Amino acid sequence: MPTLNLGHDHRRGNRAEEMSGRGRRITDEEINELVSRLQSLLPESRRRNMGRVSASKLLKETCSYIKSLHREVDDLSDRLSGLMVTVDSNSPQAEIIRSLLRS
Repeated sequence: MPTLNLGHDHRRGNRAEEMSGRGRRITDEEINELVSRLQSLLPESRRRNMGRVSASKLLKETCSYIKSLHREVDDLSDRLSGLMVTVDSNSPQAEIIRSLLRS
């Protein structure tokens, strides 16, 4: 995997620039570590089917997983909204549902 040049002379960079992603070159080792960390965030069921994969495939799978999480959040929000119709608006249950919808 090639080293990525993020467009900055690393001799002049500071920690804030490095942390923002603009300060220096990222080494192959750092990329591999980031890919490994990203893969560890995926659920076991998704990791099991991947084995050792390219960073590109891992990024695509991660994007797919994030999209599925968004769909799940939308579905749960819809279900909570439906529950609101069935409870007294002044009840403790209604307040719990409202707080869940706000977060």
